[in-house]
Amino acid sequence: MGKKNVNENMKYLVLTAIFSAMVYVLTAFVKIPTHQGYIHVGDGIIYLAAALLPMPYAMITGALGAGLSDYLSGYPMWVLPTIIIKALGVVAFSSAGQNIVTKRNIFAMVPAAVVCIGGYYLAAVALYGDWGAALVDIPTNGIQCVASAALFLFLGFSLDKLSFKRRFLSTLRG
Repeated sequence: MGKKNVNENMKYLVLTAIFSAMVYVLTAFVKIPTHQGYIHVGDGIIYLAAALLPMPYAMITGALGAGLSDYLSGYPMWVLPTIIIKALGVVAFSSAGQNIVTKRNIFAMVPAAVVCIGGYYLAAVALYGDWGAALVDIPTNGIQCVASAALFLFLGFSLDKLSFKRRFLSTLRG
């Protein structure tokens, strides 16, 4: 691997850490408590990372930031499901192209929501052993997905107006 590739990978690792920290803060400190957990907008930053970083880095961002939030917020039983759900939630997004908000990334929020809602439903069933009780969290997880999508779109459109991604990528590779 050449020096340029090593430097670029190091920059991606640093950006992954920064995005993970942003996910952690928005997940752990900007939240609305619910009966079994909390609603947050940290997923909006995960989606933003998925639109800017290559796939493995975006997956790490979601897993690390949200997993750390669960662990440090007193929900350690949710860490493993969160790591899996948040890593899988970014698979439909793409960092290709010059814009953050693309048709693909808009539509990617649908499978991301399905992974989030379905994943947490299945995790609740596994943790509590009750298919019916797990249904209670579906509306709050839906609200979380909508709020995170709104944050992603707001940030994405705002940053696209500033040609942020082009500048971001040129700085990264330059």
